[in-house]
Amino acid sequence: MRPDNSASQQPKRLTAKAIENAKPGSKRREIADAGCRGLYLIVQPVTGRKSWAVRYRYHGKPRKLTLDGFPSLADARRRATAALHELEQGRDPAADRFEARKLAAQADAERKRNTVAQLAARFIEQHGKKLRPRSRRQVEHVFARYALPAWHGHLIDEVRRRDVIALVEDIAAKHPVMANRTLGWVSKFFNWALERDIVAASPVHGVKRPGKEQARDRVLDGDEIASLWKACEQVGGPGGVCVQLMLLLGQRRSEVVGIRRSELNGDLWTIPASRMKAAREHILPLPRAALAIIEAQPIIGDSDLVFTASGKRPFNDFGDLKPRLDAHMKLKTPWTFHDLRRTLASGLAGLGVPIATVEKILAHRSGSFAGIVSVYQRHSFIPEMRAALERWSQHVEQLVQGTPPAKIIPIDRRR
Repeated sequence: MRPDNSASQQPKRLTAKAIENAKPGSKRREIADAGCRGLYLIVQPVTGRKSWAVRYRYHGKPRKLTLDGFPSLADARRRATAALHELEQGRDPAADRFEARKLAAQADAERKRNTVAQLAARFIEQHGKKLRPRSRRQVEHVFARYALPAWHGHLIDEVRRRDVIALVEDIAAKHPVMANRTLGWVSKFFNWALERDIVAASPVHGVKRPGKEQARDRVLDGDEIASLWKACEQVGGPGGVCVQLMLLLGQRRSEVVGIRRSELNGDLWTIPASRMKAAREHILPLPRAALAIIEAQPIIGDSDLVFTASGKRPFNDFGDLKPRLDAHMKLKTPWTFHDLRRTLASGLAGLGVPIATVEKILAHRSGSFAGIVSVYQRHSFIPEMRAALERWSQHVEQLVQGTPPAKIIPIDRRR
């Protein structure tokens, strides 16, 4: 094991000036440095790019170690001497350097795999398959808008509890509800990582929800219901009739807007589990007014969708629709689309419809059908729901026409 000092010219003691003046030739040049055994200045042809290499023999075979970067002459000699010292210790400097680079590359790759950004993408891809489209959009928004910008370039195990607190408190200053949603999704993300032994503990543990949320109790009264119905007629299009159907049926916006003709059988509408919040199929009888609305919608090409403008996807321009409805209604108290669900529930109860039937219409699994009752209660409630929704439909019609409706008795929904 000795340095390979063979060269095409007699070694000269290199100087900084000599290195600077070394010019490229037609072929690759190796200039030995007499000031250090085995050290060569490499000059590439044409470009003149320079580098350092240490030549030596290991177990009788010629070997070369290229020095990283282009260090100064003094530093090159120091590093060449250190490499030859390794050689004297029975180690191959080039092999050691290769192994070190390999380990560094592996560590860098592992680091990149464990960044918040990389793992968040995996989490959304795996967990997102189980989510409804709206929930998937929300988790994607939470990470893209809040979590990833705050923790850009961070390894997942570098995120501390104080980082989570700072993130959600910053959001809560303007958007308290979104701060709570962000905390929820970030918590699911770290629990997912914990289950896969990516982290030893979740930094979200013990962090309290920063935003205060109040349960909504908004119910539209008779005049507001009539005003909404007329506003829907004035706005028109798939959006207007879709909101009317939400009022008549009390189903969630995503459930109504996604209705397909293939889901209808007579007056029965089967909402697939994939579009239900509880991920359970829901069969709902439709009152005559709801059927009339559906049957009046134009068929776009060969689309199966009832509410669509393009035929390719359901109507979803509610962000533009709501201000237009508000402009026609001019209500003093703000309302949301979800309030229509509560309005139907309170209205039906006020009309004397049993709570169990109301809960069946809303597809609630709690209340009258909680616990063991949900296991053994197999009555469909189709006749009861049909009668209740028909009665509610007639009540809405009376409100819109201005005729005296059936008296509705306010009830306490907290019972």
